[in-house]
Amino acid sequence: MLDVGDVLGIAEAFVIAEGTNRRQVKTIVEEVEAALRERGSPALSREGLEDATWVLLDYGDVVVHVFLDETRRYYDLERLWADAARVDWERFDEAGRPPSSAPPGAATPVAR
Repeated sequence: MLDVGDVLGIAEAFVIAEGTNRRQVKTIVEEVEAALRERGSPALSREGLEDATWVLLDYGDVVVHVFLDETRRYYDLERLWADAARVDWERFDEAGRPPSSAPPGAATPVAR
């Protein structure tokens, strides 16, 4: 996850993921959409699902990029946005709060 808020005026964070084949990319997208829709946050827009080499899910302040692995290497967003801070998303609690705002004793989620 990249904190792009200081270097890009249209979003606060980029979440970047990849799949090794197009079916896996589509499945990752479906799971992200389902999980966020369940929490009351449907995507504002979605682009690229038909081709499934680079799918973009726009959630306003957060943009999720799901790449086919070779496409991710080609575009290399981490290099392109090298000025953006890296964020350890696994440290956020289940409500999406960073560790400093989590209540005492709150569990840290584990990636599934």
